[in-house]
Formats: sequence, C-alpha cells, structure tokens
Amino acid sequence: MGGCFSKPKPVEVKVEVVLPEKEREKEELSPNGKASPLAYKANGTTRHYHHEERPIGLNPYTNPKDIVEASVCHVKDLENGQMREVDLGCGKALLIKQNGEYYAMGHKCPHYGAPLVKGVLSRGRVRCPWHGACFNIATGDIEDFPGLDGLPKFQVKIEKERVYIRASKQALQSQRRTKVMAKCIALSNYSTAITNILIIGAGPAGLVCAETLRQEGFSDRIVMCTTEKYLPYDRSKLSKSMDSQAEQIFLRSKEFFHTYDIEVLTETQVVNVDTKNKTVVFKDGFRMEYNKLLIATGSTPKTLKCKGKELDNVFTIRTPEDANRVVKLASNRNVVIVGASFLGMEVAGYLCEKAHSVSVVELENIPFKKFLGEKVGLAIMKVFESNRVKFYMQTEVSELREQEGKMKEVVLKSGKVLRADVCVIGIGASPTTCFLKQSGVTIDAKGYIPVNKMMQTNIPGVFAAGDVVTFPLAFRNNKKVNVPHWQMAHMQGRIAALNMLAQGTEINTIPYLWTAMFGKSIRYAGNGEGFDDVIIQGDIEELKFVAFYTKHDEVIAVASMNYDPIVSKVAEVMASGKSIRKRDVEIFIRHGKTGDISWLTGKGS
Repeated sequence: MGGCFSKPKPVEVKVEVVLPEKEREKEELSPNGKASPLAYKANGTTRHYHHEERPIGLNPYTNPKDIVEASVCHVKDLENGQMREVDLGCGKALLIKQNGEYYAMGHKCPHYGAPLVKGVLSRGRVRCPWHGACFNIATGDIEDFPGLDGLPKFQVKIEKERVYIRASKQALQSQRRTKVMAKCIALSNYSTAITNILIIGAGPAGLVCAETLRQEGFSDRIVMCTTEKYLPYDRSKLSKSMDSQAEQIFLRSKEFFHTYDIEVLTETQVVNVDTKNKTVVFKDGFRMEYNKLLIATGSTPKTLKCKGKELDNVFTIRTPEDANRVVKLASNRNVVIVGASFLGMEVAGYLCEKAHSVSVVELENIPFKKFLGEKVGLAIMKVFESNRVKFYMQTEVSELREQEGKMKEVVLKSGKVLRADVCVIGIGASPTTCFLKQSGVTIDAKGYIPVNKMMQTNIPGVFAAGDVVTFPLAFRNNKKVNVPHWQMAHMQGRIAALNMLAQGTEINTIPYLWTAMFGKSIRYAGNGEGFDDVIIQGDIEELKFVAFYTKHDEVIAVASMNYDPIVSKVAEVMASGKSIRKRDVEIFIRHGKTGDISWLTGKGS
C-alpha cells in the first residue's frame, strides 16, 4: 500500500452512546437529585441533552434487585468539610459533606485502591492520599490523574434527620466507573489510509487522549500506532514488579478498544511526518492521512558509550520481556546497575533478594541528590545498604568485559572491577523525536517538542504530550519544563484531546510522582528544580518524615515517607493557585504542628 489518497466523500456518521456493561447506573442524576447535562457530538457538532429530552432508556438501573438503600448516619454526625466511610451492608461508600450538601461516591481510588477517606477534600473534589488522583464529588469523574476510571456516584437523601444512600450493589462492589463514550458505527466506510485523529504512541498520554475524545462524544475515526507489540500497558510497573507479564499490566482490555472503536496498530513505526499535506509515512512505506495529530512517542533509554555496551546480558528496561529476562538471569547471580535513577534504584530494590549480589554505580556521591536533596538521598541509600546493595559512587563504567560473548565484568574508571552476570542501564532517557526532523515541528536542542498550555505545537492541528514535550508549568510562573511523570502524561493527553475539539482548555496541574522500595513509598509533588533549601520535619532515619523544598521564600515541592496525606494536601494548595511560604513552614515545624496539616492553607498568589 502507499501513494496519495484523496479525501473520501462525506459520510453520515451515527453516534452510539455505549455504557460499560458493569456500570449502568443512573448517570443522569447527580447526588442531590438534579439533572446534569451530558454533551454528545456528531460529526463535530455538539448538542447538550437534558434529563427531559434524553434518548429513552439511555441509563436505567438494569435490575431493581441490584439497588440497596441504607441509613448511614445522623445529619449532625458530619460537619462541613468532613468525609466518612460508611457501610451499606453489601459494600462501602464515601459520604461527604461540603457547603451544607451531602455527596456519596465510591470509597476506593480506582488506581491502586487507596482509601479516599484518608485523602484531601478541597474545592469540590477529593484527592487520593497515595498518588494524587482527583475525583469530582458531584459526578465521581476523574479530574486529575493517574488512573483511567472515575468513581460510581450514589444518591443521597435526608429523611427525619437521617442520611440515606441509595446505590447499585454492583457499583459498590466494583468501586470504579468508566464514563459514557461515543463510538463510530460507520467505521467500515472509511479508507484504511485516512483517519480523523492519528495518535503516534500508545502510552498513557495517547490512551487518555483517545478515551477523552470518545468521552466528549467524538464520533470519527481514531487510530493509535505504536512500535510495541502490545496494547497500552503500565510501563511504570516494569521496574517495580519485574516479573509481570504484559497481559497483567494492560491499561485496557482488547474488548475495550473494540467496543469504542479505538484502533491500535501495533509493531508500527512512523518514520516521516509531512505536516503540510497532513500525512505520515510508516516504516513499511504505508501512508496515512490525518486531520489532527498527537505526538506521544515517549522516550528512549540512554545506553552506555563504552566498550562492550552491546554484549549479551546488558539491558535497558523498556519492555516486559526486558524486565522478565533480567529477573530470570539475575537469580543467584551478580547484578550491576548503572545509574541510581528511579528506575535503577527500583530495579535494585526488586532484585536484591533474588540475586547473589546487587551493585549500583553512580556518578553522583548520593542517590537522588539533585531531586530529593542530600539528607533524604542518604537516608534512602542507607536503607539499600542494609538490604545488601553495594554502592560505587562518583565513578563511571569504562568497559564491559566479556567471556564467550557474554558480559562477565564491569570495569569502573576508579579501577574497581565488579563481577557481573547481568547489567541494567538506568542513566536516563532521551525524547523519541528523531522522525520529526523534516516535519516542520519545532524541536529544541535537547530533542524536546515545545508546546503551549493547550499542548499545541507550532504547527496548527499538531499536538504533543508526555515525555517528549516541554510546556509552561503554571505554578512555577509558566517556566518551560519537561516532566516525565506517569501522572503528567495522563493529564497532557486529556488536555490535547479537549483542544483537538477546540475547547480552549489550558493545563493547570501539579506534578505528582511516587516510587516504592522495600515496601515503603516515597511521594512527591511539585517541581523542585533549582531548590536552594530543604526543611525536614519528622525522623528521617526512621523514614517517617516530610521534606519541603524551597526556592527563596516559596515552597516549590514536597516529598514524604509515612506522612500521608501531606503531599496530597500540599499539591491541592498549589493547585488552588496559593503559595506556601518558607517562613510559615518553619514556624509551624518549630511548634511541632506538621502532623496537623490544617495549617497548610497557603497564601493568595
């Protein structure tokens, strides 16, 4: 296939609104019983259906026996701004009171199951205490990430000063809800060489973009293409749970993509983009025309430049096969990890009980020094050392030596020689943008794609998201940054989709990340680049602390271990547009009040 293709004749496209089989609740009723409009789009036009005029049977309870109604508390049991986990007999719900109104929805974050009652309630949404996802208390919709699904919402009524919740048993048990989506049922009328939306890359940015388009009622063709042989999966787990099979970490099932007409072209590489003619060329010569384009190709792991870098048993962790093979080869063997990055340290933590020895080689003198500071980095280093991980700091690899074609030793510039049966490289990554050199899309000196707050590139109709972009970070005074975080890729994908539909939505989110090592989690929010001081409260040796990263007089980031939900609280203050001043943190830490986080209200920006 190949050559030039003319645009097809206009096709009448019908829109079918599909509800997930497991989540057919009364979507049209908000918790206070009022109708909430839902937008549908057909061929680019928008119509808002209200409760009275919706298509009959759009969202009924499928079975009256599936409904449970229970009295959960007295009206005086809950104050404004409070949350309570309540039991309805066949499942739990989260009851919320804000501004005199009661709301009820699922009580667990759909991402990893965190108890939302321990999260942060602010500005009409609940933020997860573990990873920062945010859910609208009136609709259950996910408003910030990570994760893909929202929460089921339940009806609340007040009768004789008692609070009652009416809910679907099925929703109580599932604790997740996928939004109503449109699909294109005239798909067969399209030429295979023409698509309305083309998404290059199938990570979280690409997937959330496609899902958001369908959630917003977009009814034309959507094509995602990826060099991987799998459907979109959770790559962040490759270094945290290295023996996971690809199917175990899929973000969506094959049936999901089929149901919502999101086409995924696997093992397909784009080698050229012609933005003038809105055409891409694949490695096999096939050409595809598009109307709107999203570039979300992620990053490519950096490799060593020394002798022996191409030997067997030298790995970057890029695919499930990479991770699986490292685990298999590391069993009772000697492992050397080059780079004390998040990936490198997670791999070290995972392998230390399986391997005979684990060594980490790093150019800095302390892991995470530039990101978390010396004190936190040193505390983490001690934890690894107590788990038999050896560190070789302030040095680099000069050579990988072989024996019968396989690596056997790692030679350091310091002169030290390490026995090594497996070597994992974790020295960072570069944006995958080489295929754009002749496209006209602006690429900076480091290979990143600059975008504006709507994820638009310099070319109209071409958007970019995820690890490949630099963008204006609102809470850092629109400083252009690259934030290669799982959460950020989700949000950027959503913003790109909304602006493909000309909604004029700007990104305004707080970076949020986490890592887990030896059963302990580090949570981090903000952007600490250029911090000049770190204020620590708690016992850093016992790994129960919060660290505030400041620049001049302002807190620009926070990290914690065993101090939930303070990171989510700080993130919510930052997201509101308020500032947290260094002197306020110092005063309250001096008085030992950090455990009570109610003081974190911030100052108007």
